[in-house]
Amino acid sequence: MPEQEQRRQPRPKALIGSPARVQKLISSQTDPLLAKEIFDIASLQPNFRHSYSSFHTLICKLGRSRHFSLMQNLLHRLKTDCYSVTPGLFSDIIQIYGDAKMPNKALKTFYTMLQFDCKPLPKHLNHLIQLLLTGHPSYLRTAFDLFKNATRFGISPNTTTYNILMRAFCFNGELSIAYSLFNQMFKRDVVPDVESYRILMQGLCRKSQVNKAVDLLEDMLNKGFVPDTLSYTTLLNSLCRKKKLREAYKLLCRMKVKGCNPDIMHYNTVILGFCREGRALDACKVLEDMPSNGCIPNLVSYRTLVSGLCDQGMLDEAKNYVEEMISKGFAPHFSVFHALIKGLCNVGKVEDACSVLAEMLKQGEAPHLDTWAAIIPRICDEYETMRMKDILGKVMKVEIRRDTRIVEAGLGLEEYMIKRLRAKAWKT
Repeated sequence: MPEQEQRRQPRPKALIGSPARVQKLISSQTDPLLAKEIFDIASLQPNFRHSYSSFHTLICKLGRSRHFSLMQNLLHRLKTDCYSVTPGLFSDIIQIYGDAKMPNKALKTFYTMLQFDCKPLPKHLNHLIQLLLTGHPSYLRTAFDLFKNATRFGISPNTTTYNILMRAFCFNGELSIAYSLFNQMFKRDVVPDVESYRILMQGLCRKSQVNKAVDLLEDMLNKGFVPDTLSYTTLLNSLCRKKKLREAYKLLCRMKVKGCNPDIMHYNTVILGFCREGRALDACKVLEDMPSNGCIPNLVSYRTLVSGLCDQGMLDEAKNYVEEMISKGFAPHFSVFHALIKGLCNVGKVEDACSVLAEMLKQGEAPHLDTWAAIIPRICDEYETMRMKDILGKVMKVEIRRDTRIVEAGLGLEEYMIKRLRAKAWKT
């Protein structure tokens, strides 16, 4: 054959590899369109059939990069080429549409599974319902309809399904429907879990129906469930808000007996509840009970208690707890010192207030402007000028960091002191 004729003959297309090799090439590409080009070139090879993994990988790459029409074309090709499709592919597509805020497309994908002779599982139903409800409250009825028709697709809703819907209806203020779903679980032999009870408790507490929530806890315990810490937190918060402090304290004491050790959050909730109602001595008892129950008071425990004691004028007790804090290595927040200094000033114990101020600076906490405003007028009124200068001199000898709040008060404080000194000198 002449050389010119040979050049005119079409050359055979170069093979780019086996289906497994093509799948690896597609997986390694960060550019989804380049991955699609590799897929298309491989398709031109004689007698070549892509692996299902290549389809799955490419569909996900295209979907996550928002090339939805190309993704749907590949999904259609899977059907026409009679591939056996796994439920995992539809889970991924539903998630892709969920991430893209396209709930209608996610819902359509769920129904598409039936066209592929791929039976949806409860996890697909739960996944879709969760996506419909996340960020799309208006889809609550759509999700509920899907749940009610689940048996038509051969799906039996499980505990997770009920919990998702119960939580949604509770947040939507439709507690009666949530309760209906809860009762329906028992009729359909679906076993509720601790979360099921907690969801209803939280819903009842939001509606200020704390007594019913406590009754639900009793029912839960009678059925052998061990409530989790969040369930108790919900009830303790609600009881304290409703000023049912006796019940809150009893519940706190019962927790350990019922298999759930109270933690620092539970104790601090009750301490705060007592202090808010002017019962700081009861809060002291709660704090003193903590170590014997394996829980050590933290900074929040002490800060809440000291503020409560100061509010009730129990300054000696407050001062004792501040000293206890420091002895245990806690650095009291400036608000703790401020509450104690202000309380001492209000009852004329200026020297004690100055002592607390000195300790405050020693601990590296700089006084707030309001703290200075509380203590300086008392110093000026109670002492002669030289005595006042001596006290402030001792206080100011304590080293203060450059970035502390005293810098903010510096100029105003200096100007204030000069005016008071001049006023005293003028009178004498």
